[in-house]
Amino acid sequence: MKVPTMAEYMAEGKQPEVLFWVGCAGSFDDRAKKITKAFVKILNNANVEFAVLGAEESCTGDPAKRAGNEFLFQMQAVTNIEVMNAYDIKKVVTACPHCFNTLKNEYPGLGGTYEVMHHTQFLKSLLDDGRLKIEGGSFKGKKITFHDPCYLGRGNEVYEAPRELIRKLDVELVEMKNCRKKGLCCGAGGAQMFKDAEPGDKEVNIERTEQALEVQPDIIATGCPFCNTMMTDGIKNKEKEDSVIVQDIAELIANAQDL
Repeated sequence: MKVPTMAEYMAEGKQPEVLFWVGCAGSFDDRAKKITKAFVKILNNANVEFAVLGAEESCTGDPAKRAGNEFLFQMQAVTNIEVMNAYDIKKVVTACPHCFNTLKNEYPGLGGTYEVMHHTQFLKSLLDDGRLKIEGGSFKGKKITFHDPCYLGRGNEVYEAPRELIRKLDVELVEMKNCRKKGLCCGAGGAQMFKDAEPGDKEVNIERTEQALEVQPDIIATGCPFCNTMMTDGIKNKEKEDSVIVQDIAELIANAQDL
């Protein structure tokens, strides 16, 4: 796959259109790597000049900050900011709402000011500019429900971009009872992904999966690697893997285009 690094661009004296911030999940988690690859395929297909930081990219510090370790967060953030500013980065796109929120809202206070977009926003802009064509393909007529990631939806009020992309797939978009501003967390946010569950009657992701299954979808669409993991676990818990699939919007678009 064609995935150039910022170092390679710098060596040629060029600047890419956008920096693709892969994030820890998209780099190391086997399931989330598929989302990264799908997004890269779309970028290459749309002739977008992009680059990644590669080994120079470190965790944004989001889990450390949410877990209460402000010192570690600032250490991680400042390291990233120094690297990005050295490359004169202006525009960043990421498939992780946690990275998106942190880069967009918390890095400016530490000296890192960039135009930050979630991958659904960026794909929507490519669609609007005529650089990306989306057709239903094998998804035509399918029933899809979208789970709003907390840091994308309620955190940054991005609701329409993912839904507009889904509609372009010629599918039936059905909403869960808790959606948009009333969206329910998948259970992984706030660094909960990395700790054991607290005492209670039911896991948050099971509650959310039940809400999704109520609308009887063929596909649960996500826009966050953490949400993807939690909803996939929920579907496995309900033994619905054969009838309901969980996919990121980038995967849906890439698969519809046979990329």
